[in-house]
Amino acid sequence: MILASLARYYRRLAAKTDDMGNPKVPPYGFSEEKIGWILVLDKEGRLKTVVPNLTADKKPQPKLMSVPQSFKRPGTTPKPFFLWDKTSYALGVEANKNKAEAKEKPFTSSEKTFDAFKQYHLDLLQNSDDEGLQALCRFLQNWQPAHFAAENLPAEMLDANIAFSLEKPTALIHKREAAQTLWAGCLKSDEALEGLCLISGDTAPIARLHPAIKGVFGGQSSGGSIISFNKEAFASFGKEQGANAPVSEQSAFAYTTALNYLLRPENGHSLIIGLDRIRAALRVAKKQNESQDFDKRPSIGNTSTVFWAEADDSATAQAAEGFFAQVFTPPDDEQESAKVFNVLKQISNKGRPLQEIAPELSPNTRFYILGLAPNAARISVRFWLDTTFGQLAENLAQHWQDLALEPCAWKTPPSIWRLLLQTAVLGKSENISPVLAGEMTRAVICGTPYPLSLLSQLITRIRADGDVNGLRVAMMKAVLERRFRKGFIEEGVPMSLNNESPNRAYLLGRLFAVLERIQYQALGELNAGIADRYYGSASAVPFSVFPRLLSGAKHHLSRLRKDKAGMAVNLDKDLGEIIAKLPETFPRHLSIDEQGRFAIGYYHQKQSYFAKKETTETIEN
Repeated sequence: MILASLARYYRRLAAKTDDMGNPKVPPYGFSEEKIGWILVLDKEGRLKTVVPNLTADKKPQPKLMSVPQSFKRPGTTPKPFFLWDKTSYALGVEANKNKAEAKEKPFTSSEKTFDAFKQYHLDLLQNSDDEGLQALCRFLQNWQPAHFAAENLPAEMLDANIAFSLEKPTALIHKREAAQTLWAGCLKSDEALEGLCLISGDTAPIARLHPAIKGVFGGQSSGGSIISFNKEAFASFGKEQGANAPVSEQSAFAYTTALNYLLRPENGHSLIIGLDRIRAALRVAKKQNESQDFDKRPSIGNTSTVFWAEADDSATAQAAEGFFAQVFTPPDDEQESAKVFNVLKQISNKGRPLQEIAPELSPNTRFYILGLAPNAARISVRFWLDTTFGQLAENLAQHWQDLALEPCAWKTPPSIWRLLLQTAVLGKSENISPVLAGEMTRAVICGTPYPLSLLSQLITRIRADGDVNGLRVAMMKAVLERRFRKGFIEEGVPMSLNNESPNRAYLLGRLFAVLERIQYQALGELNAGIADRYYGSASAVPFSVFPRLLSGAKHHLSRLRKDKAGMAVNLDKDLGEIIAKLPETFPRHLSIDEQGRFAIGYYHQKQSYFAKKETTETIEN
């Protein structure tokens, strides 16, 4: 299902062009590679000039170019690419790895790889009458690695990918008709066995090795494989390599090309956790005209996640993809962000049909989400979701409904990464648990229960830093509310202060907030109030703390009656109402679920005092 969906997506992309009129994905037998330099030759094969193929950034980067397809090279035997390659192959030079010598001798010869590149192309091109291919033959026959210094070629070229062009008229040699005809012949392998392709269902030559998948976070720069059989233990019935999972060469090309397209962040189909931080960096970089290294971008935990849609027309599919991307990476524009989340709010609160709210979105659109993680030279599938966009929208809407608090705990809807930062030590992204990040994302997408580890991690952070903020409480409420809806616990969680709730943990949280309020009104701001000193103990072992706190509250209320009699009466009333609903003895300990409810009750009660203060100030003004 995964590979078939990707192959269909490739066909959709192949029928479209970008803003420059170029196909969005290369045709069969080609791949998009970073080509940094172009060597311009005359008809006699003499090097006329070198043209950089770099971005106009402060730190220029090689541009992507459609070239004859690359592959994973064997470990020992040099195997060149067709009509392009690294300087170690195409020119026989590479950067000097000895840093002490590099200033005086910036490059070293790599004759073995150059000889392989030279012989490979002379064997293929010598019988061609195309002037571009003949020019390259003459160049290779005359070129020596020592010529690199003699020609005063820039040191920045070293280890970069280079291609060749013919002078007057300037034309890339690999794009010439004769070159492409020759390459098409090279793609037809007499050694390939024919069989039934598991993706297309057609009888066709079966791929022995599949093209590399690049861009998976943490994976090898050369790429990895989803399908790979490189040891006898992985094979069966005497079959070798790709024959164990027969996929045609064209289908293998289609699914890998589509996946490589999805993994490139500039195409907007990969989920980038930590977007708030990345966006800021990108804005700065744009102002400074700098490029970004996306290979170092964060992911969902250690999982790279891509998504795409499938519909009867491209516009409907694009609308679904765009909406999903905006939910996970909210737009910078607050109004645009509000529009997106208003759709989800109407779905969850009012139960209105999706197309009635947003006519451009079809609930029947197929939607796919794929999570990938590296494992040495292989790529493993972490999760796979094949659903309708209508169901996905309901899952996303339910996520925001589960998080909802009154008053709202945020000005702009938080991304998953922003939520996860609340679980990290010192609020640093590198301290976020990759496992937790992946589990939470799956819960949001699939509508499954949030991981219990999210609740325990939030409680741990609150006990460590004492910060019971809206985002943390919203997540604890979401965990418990979803567990209630799934039937794991017997009681739901209110969005705002519920004076009628009999839940002991919720009541104890409210009681702690009242006691804190009494101390604050009586003594003012302290270096270490009861929340700083006792919150952890009160939320875990109430029996050991609350009797002492209640005794202290009596003295605080006595003092408060002298200066703020009305305030004292109201707080004493709150205290009495809560205590009346509690059991005669305080519980000796609270479970993890109950500690979550304690935090929610504490937060709700505190927010009610803030709301009263704001109302009073408004009336007075």
